[in-house]
Amino acid sequence: MTDTALTGAVTSDAVATDRDPSTVVTVTGYGVLSPAGVGGKALGEALRTGTLPPREQGTAEPAGAPAGEPLPPLRLLPVPDFDPREHLGRKGLSSLSRTAVLGMTACELALRALPEPVPEEQRSTTGVVLGTSAGSARAIGEFFRDTYEQERPYLVSPALFPGILLNHAASQVAMRHGFTGVNASLAGGRISGLSALRYARNALLTGQATRVLAGAMEELSPQTAWAWHRAGAPAGHPVGEGGAVFVLERGTGTGHGTTAELLACETGFAPPEDGPGAVAEALARCVTDALTAGGAAPDEVEVVSAGATALRGWPAVEARGRGRALDGCRPVVLRAQDVLGETHSAGAALQLAALLGFWEQEAAPGRARWGLVTSVGADGSVAAALLRRPPTVT
Repeated sequence: MTDTALTGAVTSDAVATDRDPSTVVTVTGYGVLSPAGVGGKALGEALRTGTLPPREQGTAEPAGAPAGEPLPPLRLLPVPDFDPREHLGRKGLSSLSRTAVLGMTACELALRALPEPVPEEQRSTTGVVLGTSAGSARAIGEFFRDTYEQERPYLVSPALFPGILLNHAASQVAMRHGFTGVNASLAGGRISGLSALRYARNALLTGQATRVLAGAMEELSPQTAWAWHRAGAPAGHPVGEGGAVFVLERGTGTGHGTTAELLACETGFAPPEDGPGAVAEALARCVTDALTAGGAAPDEVEVVSAGATALRGWPAVEARGRGRALDGCRPVVLRAQDVLGETHSAGAALQLAALLGFWEQEAAPGRARWGLVTSVGADGSVAAALLRRPPTVT
Protein backbone atom coordinates (compact mmCIF):
# COMPACT_ATOMS: atom_id res chain seq x y z
CA MET A 1 0.00 0.00 0.00
CA THR A 2 1.22 3.46 -0.85
CA ASP A 3 0.28 5.63 2.09
CA THR A 4 1.63 9.05 1.34
CA ALA A 5 0.39 12.16 3.04
CA LEU A 6 -2.63 13.88 1.64
CA THR A 7 -1.40 16.96 -0.13
CA GLY A 8 -3.97 17.70 -2.80
CA ALA A 9 -6.13 20.73 -2.29
CA VAL A 10 -9.89 20.12 -2.10
CA THR A 11 -11.99 22.36 -4.24
CA SER A 12 -15.46 23.60 -3.42
CA ASP A 13 -18.16 21.17 -2.27
CA ALA A 14 -20.77 23.26 -4.04
CA VAL A 15 -21.46 20.64 -6.67
CA ALA A 16 -22.18 17.95 -4.10
CA THR A 17 -24.22 20.08 -1.71
CA ASP A 18 -26.37 21.37 -4.56
CA ARG A 19 -27.02 17.87 -5.84
CA ASP A 20 -30.59 16.69 -6.20
CA PRO A 21 -31.07 14.33 -3.20
CA SER A 22 -33.11 11.99 -5.37
CA THR A 23 -30.00 11.18 -7.42
CA VAL A 24 -27.73 10.35 -4.47
CA VAL A 25 -27.29 6.94 -2.90
CA THR A 26 -25.82 6.83 0.59
CA VAL A 27 -23.84 4.11 2.33
CA THR A 28 -25.33 4.00 5.83
CA GLY A 29 -23.47 0.97 7.15
CA TYR A 30 -21.13 -1.80 6.12
CA GLY A 31 -19.74 -5.10 7.29
CA VAL A 32 -16.49 -6.73 6.26
CA LEU A 33 -14.50 -9.92 6.84
CA SER A 34 -11.00 -10.30 5.45
CA PRO A 35 -7.64 -11.96 6.17
CA ALA A 36 -7.12 -9.04 8.55
CA GLY A 37 -10.04 -10.22 10.70
CA VAL A 38 -13.68 -9.36 11.25
CA GLY A 39 -14.71 -5.72 10.98
CA GLY A 40 -13.55 -2.51 9.37
CA LYS A 41 -11.22 -1.62 12.23
CA ALA A 42 -9.08 -4.71 11.65
CA LEU A 43 -8.99 -4.04 7.92
CA GLY A 44 -8.09 -0.39 8.37
CA GLU A 45 -5.24 -1.23 10.73
CA ALA A 46 -3.85 -3.85 8.35
CA LEU A 47 -3.88 -1.36 5.49
CA ARG A 48 -2.34 1.36 7.65
CA THR A 49 0.58 -0.84 8.63
CA GLY A 50 0.76 -2.72 5.34
CA THR A 51 0.79 -6.11 7.09
CA LEU A 52 -1.56 -8.55 8.74
CA PRO A 53 -1.49 -8.95 12.54
CA PRO A 54 1.45 -11.21 13.55
CA ARG A 55 -0.72 -14.07 14.78
CA GLU A 56 -2.29 -14.42 11.34
CA GLN A 57 0.99 -14.50 9.44
CA GLY A 58 1.70 -17.80 7.74
CA THR A 59 -1.73 -19.37 8.14
CA ALA A 60 -1.38 -22.49 6.04
CA GLU A 61 -4.78 -24.05 5.49
CA PRO A 62 -8.26 -22.84 4.57
CA ALA A 63 -10.77 -23.14 7.38
CA GLY A 64 -12.72 -26.37 7.16
CA ALA A 65 -10.42 -28.02 4.61
CA PRO A 66 -10.25 -31.80 5.09
CA ALA A 67 -7.12 -32.89 6.94
CA GLY A 68 -4.41 -34.14 4.64
CA GLU A 69 -5.90 -32.57 1.51
CA PRO A 70 -3.03 -31.45 -0.76
CA LEU A 71 -2.62 -27.71 -1.21
CA PRO A 72 -0.65 -25.73 -3.82
CA PRO A 73 2.52 -23.79 -2.90
CA LEU A 74 0.67 -20.53 -2.31
CA ARG A 75 0.39 -18.39 0.80
CA LEU A 76 -3.18 -19.01 1.95
CA LEU A 77 -4.93 -16.31 3.97
CA PRO A 78 -8.35 -17.32 5.36
CA VAL A 79 -10.34 -15.06 7.66
CA PRO A 80 -8.63 -15.68 11.04
CA ASP A 81 -10.41 -16.58 14.26
CA PHE A 82 -13.74 -16.65 12.43
CA ASP A 83 -16.52 -18.64 14.05
CA PRO A 84 -19.77 -18.15 12.09
CA ARG A 85 -21.80 -19.33 15.10
CA GLU A 86 -20.91 -16.08 16.85
CA HIS A 87 -22.67 -14.11 14.11
CA LEU A 88 -25.32 -16.44 12.67
CA GLY A 89 -26.17 -18.76 15.56
CA ARG A 90 -25.88 -22.53 15.45
CA LYS A 91 -29.01 -23.52 13.54
CA GLY A 92 -28.60 -24.68 9.95
CA LEU A 93 -24.93 -23.83 9.52
CA SER A 94 -23.90 -27.36 8.51
CA SER A 95 -25.82 -27.09 5.23
CA LEU A 96 -24.28 -23.75 4.22
CA SER A 97 -21.28 -23.33 1.95
CA ARG A 98 -18.31 -21.24 3.02
CA THR A 99 -19.30 -18.65 0.41
CA ALA A 100 -22.80 -18.38 1.87
CA VAL A 101 -21.46 -18.11 5.42
CA LEU A 102 -19.11 -15.28 4.46
CA GLY A 103 -21.84 -13.39 2.59
CA MET A 104 -24.42 -13.86 5.35
CA THR A 105 -21.98 -12.77 8.05
CA ALA A 106 -21.01 -9.65 6.12
CA CYS A 107 -24.71 -8.80 5.82
CA GLU A 108 -25.21 -9.34 9.56
CA LEU A 109 -22.31 -7.01 10.36
CA ALA A 110 -23.66 -4.37 7.96
CA LEU A 111 -27.14 -4.50 9.51
CA ARG A 112 -25.70 -4.21 13.02
CA ALA A 113 -23.87 -1.06 11.92
CA LEU A 114 -27.19 0.71 11.32
CA PRO A 115 -28.45 3.10 14.01
CA GLU A 116 -31.58 0.93 14.39
CA PRO A 117 -32.95 -2.35 12.97
CA VAL A 118 -34.80 -2.32 9.67
CA PRO A 119 -38.46 -1.61 10.53
CA GLU A 120 -40.93 -4.39 9.83
CA GLU A 121 -42.88 -2.24 7.37
CA GLN A 122 -39.74 -1.60 5.28
CA ARG A 123 -38.71 -5.22 4.83
CA SER A 124 -40.83 -5.61 1.72
CA THR A 125 -38.79 -2.87 0.00
CA THR A 126 -35.40 -3.98 1.31
CA GLY A 127 -33.33 -5.99 -1.15
CA VAL A 128 -30.16 -8.06 -1.29
CA VAL A 129 -27.69 -7.96 -4.21
CA LEU A 130 -24.50 -9.99 -3.89
CA GLY A 131 -21.65 -10.54 -6.31
CA THR A 132 -19.71 -13.74 -6.80
CA SER A 133 -18.03 -15.64 -9.62
CA ALA A 134 -18.86 -19.32 -9.43
CA GLY A 135 -20.42 -19.38 -5.98
CA SER A 136 -18.76 -21.96 -3.77
CA ALA A 137 -16.12 -23.82 -5.80
CA ARG A 138 -15.69 -26.26 -2.96
CA ALA A 139 -19.43 -27.07 -2.75
CA ILE A 140 -19.58 -27.54 -6.52
CA GLY A 141 -16.52 -29.80 -6.52
CA GLU A 142 -17.71 -31.96 -3.64
CA PHE A 143 -21.23 -32.28 -5.04
CA PHE A 144 -20.10 -33.50 -8.45
CA ARG A 145 -17.40 -35.71 -6.98
CA ASP A 146 -20.14 -37.40 -4.98
CA THR A 147 -22.00 -38.27 -8.18
CA TYR A 148 -18.99 -40.37 -9.21
CA GLU A 149 -18.26 -41.90 -5.82
CA GLN A 150 -21.79 -42.96 -4.86
CA GLU A 151 -23.13 -46.32 -6.07
CA ARG A 152 -25.47 -44.43 -8.40
CA PRO A 153 -25.01 -40.77 -9.50
CA TYR A 154 -28.48 -39.82 -8.30
CA LEU A 155 -27.71 -41.04 -4.78
CA VAL A 156 -25.90 -37.80 -4.01
CA SER A 157 -27.38 -36.03 -1.01
CA PRO A 158 -30.03 -33.48 -2.11
CA ALA A 159 -29.09 -31.39 0.91
CA LEU A 160 -25.84 -30.49 -0.86
CA PHE A 161 -27.56 -29.04 -3.92
CA PRO A 162 -28.52 -25.53 -2.63
CA GLY A 163 -24.88 -24.85 -1.79
CA ILE A 164 -23.82 -25.02 -5.44
CA LEU A 165 -26.26 -22.31 -6.57
CA LEU A 166 -25.05 -18.77 -7.22
CA ASN A 167 -27.94 -17.22 -5.31
CA HIS A 168 -27.49 -19.32 -2.18
CA ALA A 169 -26.13 -16.51 0.00
CA ALA A 170 -28.50 -13.77 -1.21
CA SER A 171 -31.55 -15.98 -0.77
CA GLN A 172 -30.47 -17.10 2.70
CA VAL A 173 -30.06 -13.48 3.82
CA ALA A 174 -33.49 -12.56 2.46
CA MET A 175 -35.19 -15.50 4.19
CA ARG A 176 -33.35 -14.92 7.46
CA HIS A 177 -34.54 -11.31 7.73
CA GLY A 178 -37.78 -11.38 5.75
CA PHE A 179 -36.45 -9.04 3.06
CA THR A 180 -38.80 -9.48 0.10
CA GLY A 181 -37.49 -6.66 -2.07
CA VAL A 182 -35.22 -7.07 -5.09
CA ASN A 183 -32.93 -10.08 -4.78
CA ALA A 184 -30.11 -10.76 -7.22
CA SER A 185 -26.78 -12.55 -7.52
CA LEU A 186 -24.28 -11.28 -10.08
CA ALA A 187 -21.38 -13.32 -11.46
CA GLY A 188 -18.97 -10.61 -12.55
CA GLY A 189 -15.55 -12.06 -11.83
CA ARG A 190 -13.08 -9.52 -10.49
CA ILE A 191 -15.56 -6.62 -10.70
CA SER A 192 -18.43 -8.49 -9.00
CA GLY A 193 -18.54 -6.13 -6.04
CA LEU A 194 -18.91 -3.00 -8.17
CA SER A 195 -21.39 -4.75 -10.47
CA ALA A 196 -23.53 -5.47 -7.41
CA LEU A 197 -23.28 -1.86 -6.25
CA ARG A 198 -24.25 -0.58 -9.69
CA TYR A 199 -27.25 -2.93 -9.80
CA ALA A 200 -28.34 -1.90 -6.30
CA ARG A 201 -27.86 1.81 -7.02
CA ASN A 202 -30.03 1.59 -10.12
CA ALA A 203 -32.70 -0.29 -8.16
CA LEU A 204 -32.80 2.51 -5.58
CA LEU A 205 -32.82 5.37 -8.09
CA THR A 206 -35.62 3.78 -10.11
CA GLY A 207 -37.79 3.23 -7.04
CA GLN A 208 -37.57 -0.56 -7.02
CA ALA A 209 -36.26 -0.56 -3.44
CA THR A 210 -35.78 1.78 -0.50
CA ARG A 211 -32.78 -0.03 0.95
CA VAL A 212 -30.40 -2.62 -0.52
CA LEU A 213 -27.65 -4.72 0.99
CA ALA A 214 -25.00 -4.94 -1.74
CA GLY A 215 -21.53 -6.44 -1.81
CA ALA A 216 -19.56 -9.53 -2.71
CA MET A 217 -17.73 -12.47 -1.17
CA GLU A 218 -15.14 -15.09 -2.09
CA GLU A 219 -14.20 -18.25 -0.20
CA LEU A 220 -10.76 -19.77 0.16
CA SER A 221 -10.76 -23.52 -0.36
CA PRO A 222 -8.37 -26.11 -1.79
CA GLN A 223 -10.34 -25.89 -5.04
CA THR A 224 -9.91 -22.10 -5.39
CA ALA A 225 -6.27 -22.27 -4.33
CA TRP A 226 -5.50 -24.87 -6.99
CA ALA A 227 -7.39 -22.79 -9.55
CA TRP A 228 -5.14 -19.80 -8.89
CA HIS A 229 -2.06 -22.00 -8.96
CA ARG A 230 -3.06 -23.48 -12.34
CA ALA A 231 -3.90 -20.00 -13.63
CA GLY A 232 -0.30 -18.92 -13.13
CA ALA A 233 -0.11 -17.40 -9.66
CA PRO A 234 3.57 -17.77 -8.67
CA ALA A 235 4.66 -19.91 -5.72
CA GLY A 236 4.17 -18.11 -2.44
CA HIS A 237 1.65 -15.67 -3.87
CA PRO A 238 -0.99 -14.75 -1.26
CA VAL A 239 -4.56 -15.90 -1.91
CA GLY A 240 -7.20 -14.75 0.55
CA GLU A 241 -10.92 -14.76 1.17
CA GLY A 242 -13.52 -12.46 2.61
CA GLY A 243 -16.63 -10.48 1.99
CA ALA A 244 -17.91 -6.94 2.30
CA VAL A 245 -21.53 -5.76 2.22
CA PHE A 246 -22.85 -2.19 2.23
CA VAL A 247 -26.26 -0.88 3.21
CA LEU A 248 -27.36 1.53 0.47
CA GLU A 249 -30.21 4.00 0.82
CA ARG A 250 -31.46 6.81 -1.34
CA GLY A 251 -30.79 10.41 -0.30
CA THR A 252 -27.97 12.76 0.61
CA GLY A 253 -25.46 11.73 3.21
CA THR A 254 -26.03 14.18 6.00
CA GLY A 255 -27.74 12.03 8.59
CA HIS A 256 -26.39 10.16 11.59
CA GLY A 257 -24.58 7.00 10.61
CA THR A 258 -23.79 8.15 7.10
CA THR A 259 -20.54 6.62 5.92
CA ALA A 260 -20.26 7.88 2.35
CA GLU A 261 -22.23 8.82 -0.75
CA LEU A 262 -22.07 6.54 -3.76
CA LEU A 263 -22.30 9.11 -6.55
CA ALA A 264 -21.58 6.94 -9.57
CA CYS A 265 -20.71 3.37 -10.48
CA GLU A 266 -19.78 2.45 -14.04
CA THR A 267 -18.81 -0.85 -15.66
CA GLY A 268 -17.35 -1.70 -19.06
CA PHE A 269 -15.54 -4.28 -21.11
CA ALA A 270 -12.86 -4.65 -23.77
CA PRO A 271 -11.87 -7.99 -25.33
CA PRO A 272 -8.48 -9.04 -23.91
CA GLU A 273 -7.45 -10.18 -27.40
CA ASP A 274 -7.55 -6.51 -28.45
CA GLY A 275 -4.56 -5.97 -26.20
CA PRO A 276 -3.90 -4.38 -22.80
CA GLY A 277 -4.19 -0.90 -24.32
CA ALA A 278 -7.84 -1.51 -25.19
CA VAL A 279 -8.63 -2.69 -21.65
CA ALA A 280 -6.83 0.34 -20.18
CA GLU A 281 -8.83 2.63 -22.47
CA ALA A 282 -12.08 0.96 -21.37
CA LEU A 283 -11.20 1.62 -17.74
CA ALA A 284 -10.31 5.22 -18.56
CA ARG A 285 -13.78 5.69 -20.08
CA CYS A 286 -15.36 4.16 -16.97
CA VAL A 287 -13.49 6.52 -14.66
CA THR A 288 -14.28 9.54 -16.84
CA ASP A 289 -17.96 8.61 -16.98
CA ALA A 290 -18.04 8.17 -13.19
CA LEU A 291 -16.41 11.56 -12.60
CA THR A 292 -18.82 13.24 -15.01
CA ALA A 293 -21.88 11.56 -13.49
CA GLY A 294 -20.73 12.37 -9.98
CA GLY A 295 -19.77 15.97 -10.72
CA ALA A 296 -16.12 15.68 -9.70
CA ALA A 297 -12.99 16.88 -11.47
CA PRO A 298 -9.92 14.61 -11.70
CA ASP A 299 -7.94 16.80 -9.29
CA GLU A 300 -10.65 16.46 -6.63
CA VAL A 301 -10.04 12.71 -6.23
CA GLU A 302 -7.75 12.44 -3.21
CA VAL A 303 -7.60 8.68 -2.77
CA VAL A 304 -7.97 5.67 -5.07
CA SER A 305 -8.56 2.13 -3.84
CA ALA A 306 -6.97 0.10 -6.59
CA GLY A 307 -7.54 -3.52 -7.49
CA ALA A 308 -6.23 -5.60 -10.39
CA THR A 309 -5.91 -9.34 -10.64
CA ALA A 310 -2.95 -11.27 -9.32
CA LEU A 311 -1.99 -12.30 -12.84
CA ARG A 312 1.11 -10.59 -14.16
CA GLY A 313 0.75 -7.38 -16.09
CA TRP A 314 -2.82 -6.45 -15.16
CA PRO A 315 -1.98 -4.04 -12.30
CA ALA A 316 -0.05 -2.00 -14.87
CA VAL A 317 -3.06 -2.04 -17.20
CA GLU A 318 -5.26 -0.69 -14.43
CA ALA A 319 -2.73 1.99 -13.49
CA ARG A 320 -2.48 3.09 -17.13
CA GLY A 321 -6.24 3.44 -17.56
CA ARG A 322 -6.65 5.23 -14.25
CA GLY A 323 -3.78 7.59 -15.05
CA ARG A 324 -5.32 8.60 -18.37
CA ALA A 325 -8.66 9.45 -16.78
CA LEU A 326 -7.13 11.37 -13.87
CA ASP A 327 -5.12 13.43 -16.32
CA GLY A 328 -1.81 13.32 -14.50
CA CYS A 329 -3.21 13.88 -11.00
CA ARG A 330 -1.55 11.72 -8.35
CA PRO A 331 -3.96 10.75 -5.54
CA VAL A 332 -3.10 8.45 -2.65
CA VAL A 333 -3.38 4.85 -3.84
CA LEU A 334 -4.57 2.11 -1.47
CA ARG A 335 -3.62 -1.40 -2.55
CA ALA A 336 -5.71 -3.76 -0.45
CA GLN A 337 -4.66 -6.75 -2.51
CA ASP A 338 -1.02 -6.31 -1.48
CA VAL A 339 -2.08 -6.99 2.10
CA LEU A 340 -5.11 -9.28 1.77
CA GLY A 341 -3.95 -11.36 -1.19
CA GLU A 342 -5.98 -12.22 -4.27
CA THR A 343 -9.65 -12.28 -3.24
CA HIS A 344 -11.10 -12.28 -6.79
CA SER A 345 -14.86 -11.66 -6.72
CA ALA A 346 -14.68 -10.11 -3.24
CA GLY A 347 -11.79 -7.86 -4.28
CA ALA A 348 -13.69 -4.75 -5.38
CA ALA A 349 -16.00 -4.86 -2.36
CA LEU A 350 -13.00 -5.19 -0.04
CA GLN A 351 -11.39 -2.25 -1.85
CA LEU A 352 -14.44 -0.12 -1.07
CA ALA A 353 -14.35 -1.25 2.57
CA ALA A 354 -10.67 -0.30 2.62
CA LEU A 355 -11.51 3.18 1.35
CA LEU A 356 -14.16 3.65 4.03
CA GLY A 357 -11.74 2.38 6.67
CA PHE A 358 -9.09 4.79 5.42
CA TRP A 359 -11.48 7.70 5.79
CA GLU A 360 -12.58 6.57 9.25
CA GLN A 361 -8.99 6.66 10.45
CA GLU A 362 -8.43 10.23 9.36
CA ALA A 363 -8.03 12.56 12.31
CA ALA A 364 -9.89 15.57 10.90
CA PRO A 365 -13.17 14.68 9.17
CA GLY A 366 -14.12 18.33 8.86
CA ARG A 367 -14.33 18.54 5.07
CA ALA A 368 -15.56 16.44 2.20
CA ARG A 369 -13.34 13.85 0.58
CA TRP A 370 -13.63 12.28 -2.86
CA GLY A 371 -12.53 8.72 -3.46
CA LEU A 372 -12.42 6.33 -6.38
CA VAL A 373 -12.52 2.53 -6.55
CA THR A 374 -11.24 0.91 -9.74
CA SER A 375 -11.21 -2.73 -10.77
CA VAL A 376 -9.93 -4.68 -13.78
CA GLY A 377 -10.37 -8.36 -14.53
CA ALA A 378 -8.22 -10.55 -16.70
CA ASP A 379 -11.35 -11.22 -18.79
CA GLY A 380 -11.37 -7.56 -19.88
CA SER A 381 -14.10 -6.40 -17.50
CA VAL A 382 -13.54 -2.98 -15.93
CA ALA A 383 -15.39 -0.89 -13.34
CA ALA A 384 -15.11 2.33 -11.37
CA ALA A 385 -17.08 3.82 -8.48
CA LEU A 386 -16.97 7.42 -7.26
CA LEU A 387 -17.66 8.13 -3.59
CA ARG A 388 -17.71 11.18 -1.40
CA ARG A 389 -17.38 11.34 2.32
CA PRO A 390 -19.62 14.11 3.63
CA PRO A 391 -17.96 16.67 5.88
CA THR A 392 -20.40 15.97 8.71
CA VAL A 393 -19.74 12.24 8.91
CA THR A 394 -19.85 10.89 12.47
